[in-house]
Amino acid sequence: MHRNSKWMAGMQRLSLLAVVLMLALLAACGSNTKSEPDKAPAKQETVTTDTENNNAAQEGQAPAATVYPLTVKDDSGTELTFNEAPKRIVSLLPSETEVAFAIGAGDRVVGVDEYSNYPEEAAKLEKVGDMTSNIEKIVSLKPDLILASVSMNTQAIEQLRALKLNVYASDPKTYDAVVAKIRTIGQVVDLQKNASDTAAHMEQVKADVIEKVKSADKPKVFLEFSPGYTVGKGEFLDELVTLAGGENIATGKSWYEFDAEQIVKSNPQVIVYSSWFESPNAILEGIKARPAWKVIDAVKNNRLVEVPADPLSRVGPRLAEGLESLVKAIHPELFQ
Repeated sequence: MHRNSKWMAGMQRLSLLAVVLMLALLAACGSNTKSEPDKAPAKQETVTTDTENNNAAQEGQAPAATVYPLTVKDDSGTELTFNEAPKRIVSLLPSETEVAFAIGAGDRVVGVDEYSNYPEEAAKLEKVGDMTSNIEKIVSLKPDLILASVSMNTQAIEQLRALKLNVYASDPKTYDAVVAKIRTIGQVVDLQKNASDTAAHMEQVKADVIEKVKSADKPKVFLEFSPGYTVGKGEFLDELVTLAGGENIATGKSWYEFDAEQIVKSNPQVIVYSSWFESPNAILEGIKARPAWKVIDAVKNNRLVEVPADPLSRVGPRLAEGLESLVKAIHPELFQ
């Protein structure tokens, strides 16, 4: 496991305590898995589409019910066909667990990963492993839909598909991609109205935030969600900083270990860090322990702001709450 994977594994363990960053990603699943087929399945019938359902929502109409068989393609490039709405769901990530419950499919979830702690009912379900999925346990639960992440569950996805189990894996990198994921999962499980309502709420929160900050200055922002690590281009958190009216100073890509001296040179006006599983917060203590950082504007002006980790780090319905917490951290003056 490379260094970044080890760090993400650590994040997953801390997320179990409801305090640390975990990059959770989209998934949906179907039957008759096929990777990049040369031609569409002969009996494929994709009746409803995201565009049609978005239009229906905008016109105040209920989204159309799913017509099966339904074929969808996940972010791994794999096509999956559903002959009926899935009845038994296993989630390999907290974000996917939250999506299932948010759209009303919680009663179909029969297994979750060790870190699924929200909503409360999820913590009581059968556990199917942590960063290493328990394949035998998953098989025993007889799922017809497995929600997974392209990047976080690579090995499990390969093993599960080899056993002819239905895995839909995705990898949303933007807020809108998370919204689209929720709509897609709603379509797959035939809970389109609930999914549409959840997605519409997220879209409204985004629109409200953009309107709120449209005339505000854009302060330079630094994110630290684990001691010594930040997030740069190509990840949803980078986009969220922009949506929240800030400028992410991270110059690297994805999640990476930052150069403390470079942060001094960038001189952020706001430092946002995540909540931690114990007190004092290890991230904040690390910031205070860097003597050279005393010259940074954010430190001098005490603009060090803690935000709840899970809503802002899980690519699920609570990402809307995370965005709201981020805009309040960057622009508190707009909420006085």
